[in-house]
Order: sequence, then structure tokens, then C-alpha cells
Amino acid sequence: MDSPFMNRVAQGVAASGVRVVRFEFPYMQRRRASGKRGAPDVAPVLMQHFREMIDQHGAGRKLVIGGKSMGGRIASMVADVAGVLGLVCLGYPFHPPGQAAKTRTKHLESLRTPTLILQGTRDSFGGPDDVRRYKLSPAIHVEWLEDGDHSFKPRARSGHTEADNLRTAIALVADFIASL
Repeated sequence: MDSPFMNRVAQGVAASGVRVVRFEFPYMQRRRASGKRGAPDVAPVLMQHFREMIDQHGAGRKLVIGGKSMGGRIASMVADVAGVLGLVCLGYPFHPPGQAAKTRTKHLESLRTPTLILQGTRDSFGGPDDVRRYKLSPAIHVEWLEDGDHSFKPRARSGHTEADNLRTAIALVADFIASL
């Protein structure tokens, strides 16, 4: 929750006048406390924790929820049931790297919550060629960050910078939230 990426995005979105709340899933709390890596909790545990955070911070139609990678995936799995205003996914894990056939998209076909997915064009969890083939709900809008990887970082030779991609991402998130 306090990686440089998350700090930059949270601060940038907050600067647009949006209240930003971050939290850690239980397995990350354990990692922080013990200093040891451990596997993520199973999806039902993560979903329950996310629902508890929604309840603690205003519930339902007052909130736009989201997350980075798995956090965005879990948010997308609770968004409709929680009745939130919107959903933002930063680097959605459409499939494991190198395993494009193992998609994590079935629930995205029927998602009703207005959704913004920001994805780097070089994201190993799903690039434009992959995502173009998926059946996604009309409630989902995907924006591509040029030459970005899973954290939107471009290659130096691309002519794009990480700072530019993050500024673009922050602006897209702020505009999306303002449009709801």
C-alpha cells in the first residue's frame, strides 16, 4: 500500500480533490509484521476483507474502489455486490505472465459497475493483443499507457517516461471519478 507507485498515484489522485484510502490485505499485514514472504490469502478471504474496508469507509454508492494488480482484481470481484459508484484497476492481471490462456476475465463479462482499467501496452499480465480478444462488459473502459509495463514504466528508448505515464494515469483516474 505504500510502494512508490501507490504513493505517487494516491497523492496525485488526492491532489485532484478525491479522498483516497489505502489498506493492506491480511497477508500483506503479516508480511510487514514478520518480514517473511507468504502466499496471498485465498480469494474469499481477500474479498471479505475488501468488503469490510468498504463498510468502514462509507459503503456503497459513495465510493469508487480499486487497486493495483491483484487488489484491482479483488475489487472487481466485489464491486457489483457492494454497489459502489465506480471501479479503477491499475494494471489488471488479465492472466499470469506467459500464460495467456489462463484468463481471469469471466466475471468481467457481466460487470455492471462503471470501470476504468489502466494498462501498460507492454504489461505481461495482458497487453492490447490479449485484451482485444476478451469479452468485456460495456461498463469497462480500458486506457493504454504507452510502452508501460505492469507498473506503467516504459523502456528508456521508448521516448516515454515513467513520470509521464503516471501523470497520465492520475489524470485519467481523476477524470473518470469526476464523470461518475
